[in-house]
Amino acid sequence: MNRTTLSLIGATTALAAISGVAALTGGSSDDAGSAGKAATRLPVQRSTLLCPTPSTSDVSSTTYTAYTPKRDGVDAKDGTAELLPAQNAADDVTDPGGDGKGDKNDKSGKDGGKGGQAASGGDKPVLPLKEPGKPVTTDVSSAGAPALIGTADGRFAPGWTVQQTTTIDAGSGRGILGTACTAPDTDFWFPGVSTDRGRQDFVHLTNPDDAAAEVDLKLYGPSGRLKSATDESITVPPRSTLPVLLSTLTDQRAESASLRVTARSGRIGAEVQAVDQKAGSDWLPPSAVPSSTVAIPGIPKDATSARLVVFAPGSDDADLKVRLAGPNNSITPAGHESLHVKSGMTAAIDLGDVTKGEPGSLLLTPEGGEGPATPVVAALQVTRGKGGDQETAFIPATAAIERSATAADNRTKGSTLSLVAPRAAAKVRITASAGAGGGSPVSKTYEVKGGTTKALEPPRPASGKGPYAVTVERLSGGPVHASRMLELTQDGVPMFTIQSLPDDRGTVVVPEAGQNMSLLNDD
Repeated sequence: MNRTTLSLIGATTALAAISGVAALTGGSSDDAGSAGKAATRLPVQRSTLLCPTPSTSDVSSTTYTAYTPKRDGVDAKDGTAELLPAQNAADDVTDPGGDGKGDKNDKSGKDGGKGGQAASGGDKPVLPLKEPGKPVTTDVSSAGAPALIGTADGRFAPGWTVQQTTTIDAGSGRGILGTACTAPDTDFWFPGVSTDRGRQDFVHLTNPDDAAAEVDLKLYGPSGRLKSATDESITVPPRSTLPVLLSTLTDQRAESASLRVTARSGRIGAEVQAVDQKAGSDWLPPSAVPSSTVAIPGIPKDATSARLVVFAPGSDDADLKVRLAGPNNSITPAGHESLHVKSGMTAAIDLGDVTKGEPGSLLLTPEGGEGPATPVVAALQVTRGKGGDQETAFIPATAAIERSATAADNRTKGSTLSLVAPRAAAKVRITASAGAGGGSPVSKTYEVKGGTTKALEPPRPASGKGPYAVTVERLSGGPVHASRMLELTQDGVPMFTIQSLPDDRGTVVVPEAGQNMSLLNDD
């Protein structure tokens, strides 16, 4: 038996390797749990965010908006927050609006020079923040724009968020593609991907560190694991990004599949860019970690179709109840009362226009029965519009907000915030920051009834100009899950994107220094 004694700094570093948070700083504290002062909640001191390559289309533009909320108990002077370009590990990347007919064995989707030229990295900072509480924004041409690796420390670290919003004006990928830049991790689930001929799905892998990362990609369809056509292990060089076309990983075609991304060494950021030949494109973020209860918040009231995709990663099948939480109560969608998901297989059901003109959220809970409930991952593909004027977006299963979460890049028009309380009622405070061009923050408090969804236009900053951020704080009551929809109608196409709002992990509970930090490591 080996006994390893970890200092507080050592324990914090171990936590950082998992969560993307590198250190803690002293500040305000409160008691955690029932153990008196056995632990202290402190603001994080360092955060890392990764933004994927936005687009290779020549008719696209991207807006980046960065923001850190003001926090009590944080040093008011020290700290920086900025992003730097990442190197692109591929020489050429297929344009997502193209035909995708590249070399079958070329995972990056190279197409003999017909795709967009890969962007090179650099050392010029992007979006450096000057003060918490005020967002900064910039617009760039997406063609040739690199992926970004960002770091915030000191007063800018707690709750730091960056929103990437891309508009593609024409082609099969036209629409709004939005994503919140994500923290690095080692394991991601993406239910809702596709290897079908009508879809081009790229998983973007970004390595923020100075050593190469070894990554495994595994696809699961309705009958189980999809047979691999190539080596599933991929090396992502240091401080680089690599797009991988999923249809090059297998010869099997699946309309709905699930992707697991696992870093065997190092850590990465992973997001999927899904392009539908008929219904536009958007980013598919990873699902929340496997859970026996699932919340998918923020289905638009005018959704013309919704496709639910669920995967059971464990050794047991999952039997789930399906409910729609609307503005007034929860109901069971007609004909879709339950869903059986076999172990290691992807299940999908088409819910049609499930919201029937009212906003809602999907709730999945275990069917009654003996034994423990089976954890699952899930996502919803939502379509608005009809015929040639369709646009699509994705909502993954979303973890509850423990304390606060933020959506940046809200506009004067077109932003809708959705809140769902699956069980008990909850009280939340919603704060609109100052605008990037000035103004003053505005806060409002709302009640969300248990088993319902509250969809609202978020408050706007007083005399605000430019994009602004919206922060949701859970004040009391039961769990709350949230998402934000940003919409823009162009040439009759209801373009939109939806970002889920998990907790920002701006604070973390740390044992007091006087506690016994000994951990046993048995050989």
